[in-house]
Amino acid sequence: MTTSQAGSVSSDWQDPTTIDRMLDDAQTWAVVGLSGDPGRTAYSIAALLQERGKRIIPVHPVFADPGAPAVLGEQGYATLADVPGPIDVVDVFRRSDAAGEFADQAVAVGAGGVWFQLGVIDQDAFDRTTAAGVPMVMDTCPAIEWRRRGR
Repeated sequence: MTTSQAGSVSSDWQDPTTIDRMLDDAQTWAVVGLSGDPGRTAYSIAALLQERGKRIIPVHPVFADPGAPAVLGEQGYATLADVPGPIDVVDVFRRSDAAGEFADQAVAVGAGGVWFQLGVIDQDAFDRTTAAGVPMVMDTCPAIEWRRRGR
């Protein structure tokens, strides 16, 4: 365990009220790491979000190329700062050691929440993000949480 992972109980990261609010109320999800590769978990979770009525916005450096194709019918963007309009949740598919910068970017663009996927933990990023007033969930997945709720 790294120092950024030490010192917290996972329940702090997985507050049921925060999870419910994101799953129920958040409509626009920017999915960091969604490149369009259907073999990647980011793709299957983005497709699930769409099935649940959410709008997804792919965010990946591949979209710096103006010829990059749409993913799941949505135009992608190279960075969160490039996304026009409001973002309800930034859903991060990156390793723990690279994820924190996306929490910071989410705060900078005024996102309503941050979700780090299963296995992605950065206590320092959690502390910074929540201190900035932005709710955050770590180390779980919308698919797991919907299943847990029986939906």
